[in-house]
Amino acid sequence: MILAMDTSTDVLTVSLHDGKEIIEEYSSKNKNKHSTRLMPAIDRIMKEAKVKPEQLTKIIVGIGPGSYTGIRIALSTAKTMAWTLNIPVVGVSSLKALCLSAIMSEGYVCSFLDARRGLVYAGLYDKEGKSVLPEMNIHIDQWIEKLAQYDEPITFISPDAAHFQSLIHERLGESANFGGPGHQLIRAGLLAEYGKDMAPTDPHLLVPNYLRMVEAEAKWLEAKRKSDNER
Repeated sequence: MILAMDTSTDVLTVSLHDGKEIIEEYSSKNKNKHSTRLMPAIDRIMKEAKVKPEQLTKIIVGIGPGSYTGIRIALSTAKTMAWTLNIPVVGVSSLKALCLSAIMSEGYVCSFLDARRGLVYAGLYDKEGKSVLPEMNIHIDQWIEKLAQYDEPITFISPDAAHFQSLIHERLGESANFGGPGHQLIRAGLLAEYGKDMAPTDPHLLVPNYLRMVEAEAKWLEAKRKSDNER
């Protein structure tokens, strides 16, 4: 039995997967309570499925990017459980996990998260979920410029979609599509489905994927953009 979890965004999501299908799944949107709600959520779905800890065979966890604190909550929980139960653990990019709800869409899938100061964590994938552009921390204007080079439609998936939707439509026009509200969130069930056949990582070597510019670089970039706009 596979346990999957992600707390890298406002949504806490956990699931159980038997290797063939999703058995239980639970999601809750309240980022300020991830630390106190994650273990009760895991306990809840395991009781619902009548699964005991010793029946778990693998743990899959979203490793970011996203909220620094949120990433660490799920990652530390997954590593501790994997070590205690002596079972493999797999880390999956939270951007990859986010794009899974739109796999098989026409054209490409872009998953992204607001990284503040006009920056986004973003990745571009084909309809099978394979990476087309590497995940990066980049200014939204620069990211849109990169996407404008592609002729096929792009489906945007993000819990922060509303913040950037007008700008993206303005720059990319009809080639930009947005999934409905239910498709803009990470689902642990899809995370489990994606990661179930992935090779495990030593718990001690599994680290967060912060994908973050250092503070000085972010400030320099913002100052440069303001200077360029004033010319």
